Amino acid sequence: MIKRKLLLLLLIIGLLAGFGPVRAEGLTIEITKGTEAAMPIAIVPFGHAPGRVPRVDIAAVIQDDLSASGYFKPLPRADMLTRPTDPTRIRFRNWQALGQDYLLIGQLTPTAGLYEIRFQLFDVYKSEQIMGYKLTTRGDKLRQAAHKISDLVFEKLTGKPGVFNTHIAYVTSRRIAGNKRRYRLMVADADGHNAHEIAASSQPIMSPAWSPDGKRIAYVSFEGRRSAIYVQTLATGKRQRVAHWRGINGAPAFSPDGKQLALTLSKDGSPDIYILDLTTRRLRKITHSYAIDTEATWSPDGRYLVFTSDRGGKPQLYKISAQGGRAKRLTFRGDYNARAQFSPDGRKLLMVHGNRGDYRIAVMELANGAINVLSGGRQDESPSFAPNGSIVLYATRKGNKSYLATVSADGSMHRRLAFSGGDVREPAWGL
Repeated sequence: MIKRKLLLLLLIIGLLAGFGPVRAEGLTIEITKGTEAAMPIAIVPFGHAPGRVPRVDIAAVIQDDLSASGYFKPLPRADMLTRPTDPTRIRFRNWQALGQDYLLIGQLTPTAGLYEIRFQLFDVYKSEQIMGYKLTTRGDKLRQAAHKISDLVFEKLTGKPGVFNTHIAYVTSRRIAGNKRRYRLMVADADGHNAHEIAASSQPIMSPAWSPDGKRIAYVSFEGRRSAIYVQTLATGKRQRVAHWRGINGAPAFSPDGKQLALTLSKDGSPDIYILDLTTRRLRKITHSYAIDTEATWSPDGRYLVFTSDRGGKPQLYKISAQGGRAKRLTFRGDYNARAQFSPDGRKLLMVHGNRGDYRIAVMELANGAINVLSGGRQDESPSFAPNGSIVLYATRKGNKSYLATVSADGSMHRRLAFSGGDVREPAWGL
């Protein structure tokens, strides 16, 4: 294991040690641990006009979404006694006999070059409809529509907003010739589908960070063999280089209003935290230390920053006003705490928690400092909250293979997102 201080420095300058070849972008989701209280639900294949089979199996996407969340246990299609697509054909006793709590049915109707999707959710034991909606979408947006339906069902039955219709960013690398590599910044749906390249370089790319509205990504690129921070608009592909000072330019993080970036710069000597106004390009220095200060994250109200520093001898988390001032140490358990992110409600801090050579994902309650370790690996890194705060995405390794994984914020549900034949790093979850 790399020494802690050197590891911290490598996180700043972006030497992506340990990257393996990536030969494919396909993503396989495997649930490794679910909750025993998973709700039984039957998702019947949606009806469609004869001879007009849609290119996407809406019900299958919804089933995969809800199953992967760990909160639901969908009924296999082979076990369905009937497959109604109209409420009048539902025989609730059949679904009760199969032990199902809920039933989802739907229909797709082509209209004027679009699809109209109608669906209803039923409480099986009450024999009544509890939700019904109609959506209209293009044929190439059917998967997105399915994710929206999954979000609606998830929120209705759990009380929590769904995150199926959101996106993740990540970095891959593969060997192309000799010792040369190709680095790619990718964006995909939350389930790994529809992956597409945002940026590519023969030099390392790292630290993708989403804007609050999900329309832009900031990242570090070493193209030109110097670190620089770019902000890229996803809809147009247009990007701007916003930081290219001498030395380290790293760890960008958007403010909650999307108007500022917190970043790490070493232009004045040792790495410190700065805030950059993206409109005026005015730069403010927030920390003044001879130590390594890096990986700033904003509180949801924009008033504070939490950052990683080794000013106490080992990497720990510190809190400081966004206007600057005196920093307060937050973490005392473990010999390494870094890469913090606030929960959406501002009550918790997500982090990499290290102790005796193990690096795992943990959540700390800010009210009392209690730390709950969520992951079980020894080299877990780059944690990121889902927009609803209920799931954590992170990178980990098993042997020589790296992959993404998710865990619920209470540690009860785990799943693995493995890329076929390759490795992946630096995940970030956005809208």
